[in-house]
Amino acid sequence: MQFYYGPHMPLRVLDEIEFWKHQEEEHTVVIRELVSGLEAPYVEALKKWEEALSAAHQHAVRYIESVVRAGHYVPEQLHQQVLHFVSYCLEQSLQFIELCRQIKTRSKAVSENPTAKVVLDHIIRESEYFVGIAQLLLYGTYSTSAASRTDLSAPLYDEK
Repeated sequence: MQFYYGPHMPLRVLDEIEFWKHQEEEHTVVIRELVSGLEAPYVEALKKWEEALSAAHQHAVRYIESVVRAGHYVPEQLHQQVLHFVSYCLEQSLQFIELCRQIKTRSKAVSENPTAKVVLDHIIRESEYFVGIAQLLLYGTYSTSAASRTDLSAPLYDEK
């Protein structure tokens, strides 16, 4: 992502979020469809994640509409809401990456499916790419190290 968008930067970032949250949502389906015999806790976690990622995707679409309606001037409050949403999406992707890693390393069904391992690695790399974009925007740095998490539940975005 290029950072020369100036006043259109919130819109550009939201475009990235809209794209990547949709990708992650689709990835939950890919994993479930690819890995026959995937253990029930992982199937259920992936279904919850599909819903949560869909909700984040829809929030991104609504923010895009708000920024477009704002025209050339994005009010500070809206700008801060977008930054908060970026932070939320970053954390959500880190948690999704951790779930994918858990599935890859702990699932017996995945251990018996070399293709699933390759696909999970690809999905993880794609989400790490988004994490890098979000971190660069928020912190001015890039790091793909995800904090260790064991919670398989997917938090839903709360617009406070």
